[in-house]
Amino acid sequence: MASQLSLPIPISYIAGRYLLFSIDAVTYLRREYNICGVLIGTLPQIPQQNVFLGLPLELMPEEARVLVDSGVACIVDEAKAHAGMKSLLEEDRRSYMRELESQGLHAMRILTERKDQQREQTMKKISDKKAKANAEQVEAPAAADDSAGKPLPSAEKADPSPDVDLFGDSPAPAAASQDSSTTPVPQQIMGITPATSYPPLENQVTLSKNLLSAPEVPLSYPLFAHLHSRGYFLSPGLRFGCQYVAYPGDPLRFHSHFLVVSAEWDQEIDLMDIVIGGRLGTGVKKGFLLGGPQKARDEATSEIERTKSVRSFSIEWAGM
Repeated sequence: MASQLSLPIPISYIAGRYLLFSIDAVTYLRREYNICGVLIGTLPQIPQQNVFLGLPLELMPEEARVLVDSGVACIVDEAKAHAGMKSLLEEDRRSYMRELESQGLHAMRILTERKDQQREQTMKKISDKKAKANAEQVEAPAAADDSAGKPLPSAEKADPSPDVDLFGDSPAPAAASQDSSTTPVPQQIMGITPATSYPPLENQVTLSKNLLSAPEVPLSYPLFAHLHSRGYFLSPGLRFGCQYVAYPGDPLRFHSHFLVVSAEWDQEIDLMDIVIGGRLGTGVKKGFLLGGPQKARDEATSEIERTKSVRSFSIEWAGM
């Protein structure tokens, strides 16, 4: 997948949110740069859509900023980028629609082949089951005297009609089957709904007028970037009453290790807040990580310098 991507990866900025619509970009950033984000797209006609969500993937401003700072991604103003739709030529639109139809035909062929394979497997199971039943009847001892003279049921009578569709469709009449041999049936096309707008639009990365500056980030960004640089996966920590939840690996494979809370170096912290965080972290089998940069945030100090000066402390109850 990485070979299909060209860096920097465009991050769409829409209504104050940072979104990714390309599944290739989502998987690449998760695998190579420890970026998880949160899926926020609903899946139509799926009852479990409140549990299993789809594209787009929303990034925290901290995630978008760390990607921009590392040169992996750039921020694109989608409102400006999609203004090009008004000037799209009719020939370009038709060419794009033909390409979608070609993809739909290819997807339908794959689906048809899978159905044929399932049909063959089902027929083979039925045939094997009948052969086993016939063998058991042959090897079975003679029946009781009152049924000794009765012949065994014929296997041919038990065979289903070859016209019966095992998947619920009604059998086609003979006349219809003869007509189908002379009249070609139009091949169905699976509908393809692209998640991105390029093509037909030009790649947004090449249009500098649509690019935005690096995202504004909260004071906790240096601690976020500090942990991210050490290989941690970070996700929003609202459900645990903290700012971030830190995982030692992909959250699909590992439990989180730390509840992360940021603080400025000279900020006064209530001792009760530390006790509450430590008890909460221990109660859910995690450490309570408190940290922040030693340098104050001002115009003379860059976020990179603040990230390099971060110190963190892990607090947890012992002897319980």
